[in-house]
Amino acid sequence: MTYSPKSDFIRTMQERGFLADCTDLQGLDEALIKGVVPAYIGYDATAKSLHVGHLLNIMVLRWFQKCGHKPITLMGGGTTKVGDPSFRSEERPLLDAQAIDNNINGMQQVFAKYLRYDDSPQGAIMLNNAEWLDGLNYLDFLRDVGRHFSVNRMLSFESVKSRLDREQSLSFLEFNYMILQAYDFVEIHRRHGCLLQMGGSDQWGNIINGIDLARRIADAEIYGLTTPLLTTSDGRKMGKSQGGAIWLNADMLSPYEFWQFWRNTTDADVGRFLKLYTELPVAECDRLGALQGAEINAAKVVLANEVTRLCHGTEAAEAAEATAREVFEHGGLGEELPTLALNAAEIADGISIAQLFTRAGLAKSGKDAKRLILEGGARANDVTVTDAGQMIHAADLTAPLKLTAGKKRHALVTLV
Repeated sequence: MTYSPKSDFIRTMQERGFLADCTDLQGLDEALIKGVVPAYIGYDATAKSLHVGHLLNIMVLRWFQKCGHKPITLMGGGTTKVGDPSFRSEERPLLDAQAIDNNINGMQQVFAKYLRYDDSPQGAIMLNNAEWLDGLNYLDFLRDVGRHFSVNRMLSFESVKSRLDREQSLSFLEFNYMILQAYDFVEIHRRHGCLLQMGGSDQWGNIINGIDLARRIADAEIYGLTTPLLTTSDGRKMGKSQGGAIWLNADMLSPYEFWQFWRNTTDADVGRFLKLYTELPVAECDRLGALQGAEINAAKVVLANEVTRLCHGTEAAEAAEATAREVFEHGGLGEELPTLALNAAEIADGISIAQLFTRAGLAKSGKDAKRLILEGGARANDVTVTDAGQMIHAADLTAPLKLTAGKKRHALVTLV
C-alpha cells in the first residue's frame, strides 16, 4: 500500500517521481512536519562544472528548500582526493588541491542559481569536507571510526561487489571512500544538526554506512533518501549526448546547446522530465506529456524553456528558442548557435570540411566526421556535404558558414 505523506516534501517527492528508497519514510515524514530539517547531498569536485546527470538531485534540494527546509551542499574537497569507486570500472584520476579548488569554484556557480544561500532558517549552506577530513589523525581515525566497519559487509555492497565480480582492481585508497563519506554524515550532524542525507540510488550503501556510524558514535536518529538513477526511454544514460556531457555552466556548454538537448527529448520522456526538471504543476506536466503527434513538439519547447530558465535565466531561454525558430523554421543562421571562430592565418592553406565539423564540436574525431559525411548526415549552409576532403578557404568565410550534423545539431564557422 502506498504511504500517504503528511509533509509537503515527501508528497512532492512521490508525486513528481523523485523517490526511490528511504530508510524510514514515516519517521522522516514526521520529522519534516515538526520543524525545519537540515539535509545534505554530497558532490565530489571531479570537473569544473556539474552536468545534467546531477540536475535531478539539485532539483530535490530546490524542492526541499521550497518546502520550508534547509539544504546543505557538501563539496568533496577531501573525498575527491580519494575518489568514489561506486559502480566504476576503474579508479578515478587523482586531482591535486588546486584543481579541486578550481572545480569547486565552478560548481558553486550552478548551486547559486537553484538555491537561496542566506542566514535564514531555510537558507542553504555550502560545506567542504576538507574542513574535517584534511586534519584527521590516521591512527585516531582508525581506532575511533574504522572499528565500526565490517569488511565483510562492505564487500557485500553492490557498488563494490560488481567491481570485484568483474575481477577489476579496487585499490585500498578507494575502499576507504565509503568510510570517509559515512564520517561526513556524522560531522554534518554534529556541526549543523543534519538529519537527512540524500543522493542517487547508487549511493544507498554509502548512505546506510553513514546512518549506522552516526547511530553508533552519536546515538543519532537520522535518515537516508535516494532518487532513481535515470535513463532515457531509449536506454541512454541521462545527461549524455553525441557531443559528450551536458554541462550546467555556460562557459562549458552554451545555453543554446543546453536548450537544444531538452528540445530533443524523446516523446515518451516529456511528461516525466517535466515533473522532474521543472516546477510546472503535476497536472500540467501530465497534460503536456500526453500530447500526441506534432503537438508533443510544443511540449518539448516548454520543457526546454523551463529547464533553461532555471539554469541560465529567462533571457537565455528566450534567446535559445528564438535561435531554434530562426534555424529550423526559417533556415536562418541564428545568433546563439555555437560558433567556431577562425583567423585567416591558421587556414592560409585551407581547412577540410571534415576538420571543421570536428573543431566545431559536431563530430568527436576526423573519423567520426568522415562517417557522418559518408552517410549523408552533414550539411554546409543547408547543402549536403559529399566530399570529406573539400577544402574551405578564408574567401569562403566572408559570411558565416552554417554546419549541420543530422537534423538538429548546428554550429557556425566565422572568420575573425
